[in-house]
Amino acid sequence: MKHHPLLGRVVGGSALVAVLLAFAPVAAAPPVEQPSIFAPVSTPAFIIREVSFFVLAITAVIFVLVSGVGVYALIRFRRRQTDDGREPPQVYGSQQIELAWTLVPLLIVIVLFLVTTRYIYGVERRAQPADALAVTIIGHQWWWEIRYPKLGIVTANELHVPMSAASLPMPTFITLQSADVIHSFWIPQLAGKMDVIPNKTNRLWIEPLRAGTYVGQCAEYCGAQHAGMLLIVTVHTPEEFARWVSDQRAPARSDGQVAAGRELFSTLACINCHTVRGTTADGVFGPDLTHLMSRSTIGAGVIQNTPQTLRDWVEDPASIKPGALMPAMKLSREDVDKVTAYLLTLR
Repeated sequence: MKHHPLLGRVVGGSALVAVLLAFAPVAAAPPVEQPSIFAPVSTPAFIIREVSFFVLAITAVIFVLVSGVGVYALIRFRRRQTDDGREPPQVYGSQQIELAWTLVPLLIVIVLFLVTTRYIYGVERRAQPADALAVTIIGHQWWWEIRYPKLGIVTANELHVPMSAASLPMPTFITLQSADVIHSFWIPQLAGKMDVIPNKTNRLWIEPLRAGTYVGQCAEYCGAQHAGMLLIVTVHTPEEFARWVSDQRAPARSDGQVAAGRELFSTLACINCHTVRGTTADGVFGPDLTHLMSRSTIGAGVIQNTPQTLRDWVEDPASIKPGALMPAMKLSREDVDKVTAYLLTLR
């Protein structure tokens, strides 16, 4: 099936139509800021920007000096009509020049090394407070599993954290692991890159100082859908984050109107890969679906989460994300409508 993310085809089926009326619009995508290391909103990102500006300033001075000397030489010693055609005097060896082009670059490298080391130490030495938010993120091909161990929450592809303030610091410490291949965790406005490596645990921390929605990306080629492995980070005020935690801790909603879809879902192989808390679905290989419709995207950011796109995903994930490891279940149109109707209630 050929799929276009903006033009969905009209779908029949009374179950899906009823849910469309009851739940549309759902999971409206929040405005996402353009990712840039020059627009930081988190303490580690501010540190990275400072050292970047310092390095850029030094390299800019070098560029101007080298370019200036080159332009001066081209103009000052250009060929003139009065030249007699003889080769100008050649200079072989100059102790002063050789010392200059050896010592100056060495001093620049030493300065860059010391400054960079100082900034790295400033980020890495931050100790994790006892009351800090702890998050474990596991990279999969091609999605992010997100766990909040202290809160008992499991979600996917969309990280939610509280905003920090000088009067109430609320840093988030993130443990990074991989379930398969090497990934790289990068949210430009919140922190630097950190590799996510199988059989190795890496850690970083963020301290967002402004509420908003920011986008990250796997920054290490990890297979065919590497470019389709996004991560959306929503920074809440403390009150909003507390409400989000309360909502995510709730069990899956049970709606009698979609009982047929719930029963059908429980008989499919879906339950071997996905978890829906409060049901027989307890798989761990795919994203937790307990609050699927609270997320703004499907497939790790490749498409917005709407009733139409969700139905298309259930029918054939590869039509939206080629190479996705979730197989098409080969359901009839009626059964696809029933399963979609049920999934739409998982908010």
